[in-house]
Amino acid sequence: MEKKNRVPYAKKIAVLAMMTGFGLIMFMVESLFPPMFFPGAKMGLSNIFSLLTLVLYGLPEALIVVIARTVLGSLFAGNASLLLYSLTAGVASVIVSRLLMFAFPKVSLLAVSVVSAVVHNTVQLLVYCALTQTTLIFSYLPYLALLGVLAGVIVGLAVIFTVKGVPLGVFAKILGGKDREGEKNHITEDSN
Repeated sequence: MEKKNRVPYAKKIAVLAMMTGFGLIMFMVESLFPPMFFPGAKMGLSNIFSLLTLVLYGLPEALIVVIARTVLGSLFAGNASLLLYSLTAGVASVIVSRLLMFAFPKVSLLAVSVVSAVVHNTVQLLVYCALTQTTLIFSYLPYLALLGVLAGVIVGLAVIFTVKGVPLGVFAKILGGKDREGEKNHITEDSN
C-alpha cells in the first residue's frame, strides 16, 4: 500500500474513533441523569455522532460507530442487557436512516432523524417484548413514539447546526477530498 493511500485511510480511522469517543462520552454523561418519563428512557444524544458519521461517510462507517459505541458503552456501564437493546435498535435505526436518504433524496435530515429515533424506540420495545414474552408493554408505544419525535428533533438539529456551522474546508479535510453532495442535499433542504 502506498503512503498516499494510507493517509486518508488513517484519517478516516481517526475520525471514526473520534466520533465513537464523542458518542461514548455523550452516552456516559447522559446516563448520569435520571430517565425521562419511563425507566430507561433517554434522549439518545450519542446518536448525534452516528447520524453525523452517516452524513459524512455513509452506512458502513456509521454502523462501525454505532457498534463500537454500543459495545463500549455496555462494558463501561456494566450492563450486558444494554448491549442487546441498544445494539439492535442502533443498527436498525441507522439502516432505516440510510434507506430514507437513499429512497427519498429530498427528505430533510430532520425528518430522517425523527423517523430514526422512533424506529430506535420501537425496536427496543420489540426486543423487550420478544425477551419477556409479554405484549402489555406495547401500551407505552405511543409515549415512546412521542419521545422519539422529541429526541429526533434534538439530534437532527444538532447535526444540521454542526454541518452548517463548521466550514466546508474542515469537512473536505475530514473526508479526504471526497464529494458527499448527495448527503448534503438532506442538510441544505432544511435551511429553506
